Amino acid sequence: MTKIVGYFDGTDSALLTDLVCDGYDTLPISNGFDNHGMHVRIINNENRVDVLVGYVHKIYSAEGSTPPGAVTYQDVFHVCRTFNIPLVLEVDADLHDKARALFVDAPPSVQYADPRETLSTVRRILDELDG
Repeated sequence: MTKIVGYFDGTDSALLTDLVCDGYDTLPISNGFDNHGMHVRIINNENRVDVLVGYVHKIYSAEGSTPPGAVTYQDVFHVCRTFNIPLVLEVDADLHDKARALFVDAPPSVQYADPRETLSTVRRILDELDG
């Protein structure tokens, strides 16, 4: 079965094109604010993706700034934990520690990738899933 890469709005189109040319499918995922595809909260066993990719700002908002009922990074982490989905957050290498500090209780499946390494990180994850 073809692996599916879910991506949040703004993910580099060249990265997505490379993945499609590698034989993977891509699926836009909405954070609930941008209405950019399938809402992240409805991911389940029937429609799950194999890996999620996006920028930190697509899942992070300062504590207290998210309206009631809106998607939080904890919601995204819950989906990743429940369905064992790796999450690749794209952020400059020199900001990885600062990005990690934004999130409380991130699952081990969350990885931070410098923009120059995002494609290779996603490919490595997909290769590992193939066993």
